[in-house]
Amino acid sequence: MTVWEIGPGIGSLTKELLGRGASVTGFEIDHGFCRVLREFAFPDEPSFTLVEGDVLSTMKEQTTVPKRICGNLPYNIGSVCLAQLMESPRRPERMIFTLQREVAERICASPGSKEWSTLSILCQMDYQPLIRFAIKAGCFYPEPNVRSSVLLFERRKEGRIPAGLKENFLMVVRDLFAQRRKTIRNNLLCGKIGETILASGVSSILDESGVSPSCRGEELDWDALLSLTNAFSRYVSSVPSDNTPN
Repeated sequence: MTVWEIGPGIGSLTKELLGRGASVTGFEIDHGFCRVLREFAFPDEPSFTLVEGDVLSTMKEQTTVPKRICGNLPYNIGSVCLAQLMESPRRPERMIFTLQREVAERICASPGSKEWSTLSILCQMDYQPLIRFAIKAGCFYPEPNVRSSVLLFERRKEGRIPAGLKENFLMVVRDLFAQRRKTIRNNLLCGKIGETILASGVSSILDESGVSPSCRGEELDWDALLSLTNAFSRYVSSVPSDNTPN
């Protein structure tokens, strides 16, 4: 089984994975850890490949699709790393990560909750995320000032969003949550969609979708988000290309 491990550190989890027959590619940015992995931990291990550098850059250069991805995600880039994975064609059937507890809760949030966000939607489009258990700060060295959770991502048999709608769907979602205190009408007018179509077009989209323009993004469930996306897609395909804001 091919496994990508993000942030292997000194190789504790890597050793377990290799011991179970996995072929592991480790992405590590810390030069000290890289030296330990390369020269001491796994110097002659044919099933281990070390990729040095920032995972946000080096992961994009990989051409294969692993069977699994795992790791203790750095808290400062955890959300960005997940967002990149969710929009990448290199997505495995299962991923398991240690994340800051608050980030894990945001990922698993439901529509209508204050945690419901772009990250929640992005992570739930094609995966079913589930918090498996918590890890105390004392289990880490050095001990962090945050709580951690282990989060399992299982790939859905069928994604929530049709492939042909994903680009427009993500544009709609990002606009809706750009400024959480604004209504969806104001966010659409001020975002990428407002740069793409006239204000009258935004009103037409809202009318057709049946979504109240005075709602806020966190109030919208999957059906409402899809309704807005379908209305937006139909609108942009039906108007002349020069019918855009100046």
